[in-house]
Amino acid sequence: MAEQMKGAPNAAEGRRAVGAAVVGNVLEWYDFSAYGYLATIIAGRFFPAGDETSALLATFAAFGLGFVARPLGGIVIGRMGDTHGRKAALVLTIFMMAVGTVGIGLIPTYETIGLLAPLLLVACRLMQGFAAGGEWGGSTAFIVEWAPPSRRGFFGSFQQASVAGGLLLGSAVAALFSSTLSVEAMESWGWRIPFLLGAILVPVGVYMRRNIEETPAFREAEAEAAAPAAAAPAGQSNMMLALKAAGFTILWTVSYYVMLNYMPTFTQKYAGLSRSAALWSNTLGLVVLVVAIPLMGALSDRIGRKPLLLACCVSFIFLTWPLFYLLVGNAGFGTVVLVQIVFALMIAAFSGPGPAAISEIFPTKSRSTWMSVGYSLAVAIFGGFAPYIATWLIGATGSPLSPTYYLIIAAIASTLVIARLRETAHTALR
Repeated sequence: MAEQMKGAPNAAEGRRAVGAAVVGNVLEWYDFSAYGYLATIIAGRFFPAGDETSALLATFAAFGLGFVARPLGGIVIGRMGDTHGRKAALVLTIFMMAVGTVGIGLIPTYETIGLLAPLLLVACRLMQGFAAGGEWGGSTAFIVEWAPPSRRGFFGSFQQASVAGGLLLGSAVAALFSSTLSVEAMESWGWRIPFLLGAILVPVGVYMRRNIEETPAFREAEAEAAAPAAAAPAGQSNMMLALKAAGFTILWTVSYYVMLNYMPTFTQKYAGLSRSAALWSNTLGLVVLVVAIPLMGALSDRIGRKPLLLACCVSFIFLTWPLFYLLVGNAGFGTVVLVQIVFALMIAAFSGPGPAAISEIFPTKSRSTWMSVGYSLAVAIFGGFAPYIATWLIGATGSPLSPTYYLIIAAIASTLVIARLRETAHTALR
């Protein structure tokens, strides 16, 4: 019991710290996600007129390039979090994300500056990706380390709920402007507003993050800096643990970026929805996801992380194809919403326990760096290009159901990794 309570956080400080991290996450993931929801417009604004599929592929390729920078951001900013503190790293990421997002909203179109337009777009996405690479691991470590020992799943779930909240905000803002502006206005200038709005919450996030304390676990590790570095379990280096975290993350990231970022594009093209209807259906699915994630996190504190994680994996293996089948061919708004709610519940079963489970793989002294590396590596390879791969698969096979194969393979891969992990719900952080 003594080990369990070692470095136990103050409850009031913990709530304030988690609130600060949540506000910052919502802002940053709103900024990062707006691109995916406005992809069909961006394709026409930043790439040469011609084949619609080619322009969309180019747009999603630029989307994916933002994820290439995530492992580098994970290493640089994650290391900063382990050496200079979680808080300093989080303040840096919020500034970088804001600059990249507002930059996208200010770039002239291809018609105005030619090839320079897509090049600047890619530069802004790379800056966003670099920031996101450090943000995810840093904020996850920050929240989980502030959590009471018996409630890490519940507290950690707010990290992922805030990510989903940022996606929800991005989807809702894009849906609102698509519904209130004419098609011509939206495609001419309205698409810029969601990106420019990304700067509004920056002062709030920065103020909160500058007025919170470092985590008890980090302060304790810093005080013990003269002692030998915390070792990984016997026979496992930090790199091996990072690779485990990458395998753990495969389904998590693929499901997010196919089901939440790519889905509005898919339902417009293959389910017969208008742009605004596709965005509103996505928004409703995200509402369910945001509500369900903390419930799943709390449940994992009672029954363990692995039952929920494996339930998600198995459901994606067996339900993905039938659910996509329901969407294809003018499915209608109600059917699309129902399918997206089911997918949201499936993702929540992973996202609830996920932040605590992946944090519990690593020792405190290297958690921010190596968790960021493992997670960002999987996101860069499998998640960031998921919309591109889904679009390419449909073009190559002629079947709108072909993205399901990618999701199923991702689910199988993560199942194999998670099945071999030890249960950590009721053990102390190392």
